[in-house]
Amino acid sequence: MRFSFIIIDENNQTTKETLELFENFPNYFCAGIAKDNQSGVNQIIKLKPQLAIVKIPTETNERNMLLETIAELFQYVETIPYLIAVAESSDYALAAMQSGFSDYVVKSLSLHQLGKSLFKFEKRTPPNIVSNICIKSYSDYQFVSLQSIVYLKADNNTTDIKLENNKIVNAYKTLKHFESLLPFYFLRIHKSYIVNINHVSRIHFSKSKCYLNYNEILPFSLNYRDNVDAIIRKINI
Repeated sequence: MRFSFIIIDENNQTTKETLELFENFPNYFCAGIAKDNQSGVNQIIKLKPQLAIVKIPTETNERNMLLETIAELFQYVETIPYLIAVAESSDYALAAMQSGFSDYVVKSLSLHQLGKSLFKFEKRTPPNIVSNICIKSYSDYQFVSLQSIVYLKADNNTTDIKLENNKIVNAYKTLKHFESLLPFYFLRIHKSYIVNINHVSRIHFSKSKCYLNYNEILPFSLNYRDNVDAIIRKINI
């Protein structure tokens, strides 16, 4: 099983070190990197990672703001990632746990500590056995394999779902509905498109084009640059 994670850390060096540690765990891929608390929270909401490594700020106001925001997330976000705090002191770590974090590391993250935290995370995370989605059109119900979906396209208040066999399934739901429903390997790259990242074969930044299975091209927009970067990190492993 593959797991997605994000890193929230303003320090480029420690972010790089964390990414290097994760190279020892090939079942994990980095879905996003945020250098400030608000960007990190936005990525949790948009990217729906299963795991988040969060450096706890040492500055009091920033730390309090982060922990309050995390605590609020539990009230309005349906799926919260497994949160691992990296804290300078045990007091900061305790405050993080009281705000809803699942685990913590004091001072810096090591390979041994990361391995222990990931082991605990995997014990708490049941395997994702959902492999199909039900598409309803009036009294017609179609059961579609998630892996067979290449992309979803908005069509006013409906959605066209393109499959591997070139069939298109019409759904009487908005793209936003599917964005909140689909698993983490579906990412929105444009106001009109969500792609299954397992079908992405090429990304051309100067042309703002995303190639799917080498034979279909979709546009992407800068508003969804974080998601496009996440696709690159997933593929470049």
